[in-house]
This record gives sequence, C-alpha cells and structure tokens, in this order.
Amino acid sequence: MTRIVALSSGVGEPSTTRLLADRLAAAAGTALGGASIEVVNLRELAHEITDAALTGFAAPRLQHVYDQVGEADALIVVVPTFKASYPGLFKSFVDALDNDALIGKVVLLGATGGTARHSMVIDFALRPLFAYLQAVVVPTGVFASPHDWGSSGEGTLQSRIERAAGELTSLLGGQGSGRSKNDEIDLFSETMLSISQPD
Repeated sequence: MTRIVALSSGVGEPSTTRLLADRLAAAAGTALGGASIEVVNLRELAHEITDAALTGFAAPRLQHVYDQVGEADALIVVVPTFKASYPGLFKSFVDALDNDALIGKVVLLGATGGTARHSMVIDFALRPLFAYLQAVVVPTGVFASPHDWGSSGEGTLQSRIERAAGELTSLLGGQGSGRSKNDEIDLFSETMLSISQPD
C-alpha cells in the first residue's frame, strides 16, 4: 500500500494549516483508492526539533518521524506563511533531515496565509527548497487564505486540492516509490559501463 506522510507546520491551535494538510491527505487517499496516511503536526515536536538543531541529534520521537519521512512514498508539506516565507520550526525540521532522504520522492506543497498576497510563498520559498533536496514536486501547489474556506464553485480550494491530489497520484504511478540510493548507484554503473563499451 502507498505510504504518505503529511507534515503540518502550523503553530496555532486550532490551525488552518493542519486543516489544509488533512484535506490534502484525504484527497490523496481518495485519488489513490486507498493509502496509509500519517499526518504529523510539527508543533507537537517543537522542543525535540529545537534540541536537534542545537545538538545535532534527534530524540527518539523525532527520529521516528524522520524514519517515516524516509520510508514514505510521498510527502504532503503544508506551512503557514510568516514574513513571506515558511516558519523557522519547519526549516529547523528540514535542516536536521538526512540530505538524501527526499531524493526522487514525490512532494505535494501547500501553504496558508492571512491574505492571497502570500500565495507566492509556494513558488518562491518552498519549491526552491525541495528542488535543492532533489524531490519531485507536484506541479500544482495549494494555497489557502481565509477567503478560500467555505467558498464554492469552479476554481475553489477543493478543486485545487483535488487537482493536486490527482497530480500526486500520477507521479506516484509513473515512478512507484521513488529511487533509492542503490538504484542511483546501479544507474551510474550502467551509464559508465555503456560509455566504456566500444562502438
């Protein structure tokens, strides 16, 4: 069964960031026809994340989340927008992540903000980060402002959620659970072998 981990970086309680993460996860599960989905609220790991940033070591509860991220077929990442970017809690979580953990992994991006003016946070802050981490990012990012909640009709939040979930499903179908490190080594070996073969 496809495994998805959804990371919510909302710091409030209740949190529209968590609500968006839940809705994206539910839509992905529906689009996939069933999946194992774990939603992680980084707010609950704030102390462990801070300790990991200071010491370089992850406590068992935080390490378990990192293990889940590494083993997942896909991630859903949803952040609130602070000062035109993602919050420090999320960045600290990513900073302690293994450098190779997201190579080839499908990632769906979402964000929340007080106004639609923050909607570019996905393309100008999140996409570059995940490009650096060599993830495969779903084309449609989902941003939600207060105006989006409860709206209806074409182009609404729900239609964007469903489109993004469909794209995630297509990417998973095209590459399975992503490339492992061993797959990359094998691909490199095959390439070098083909280069060394005489014409």
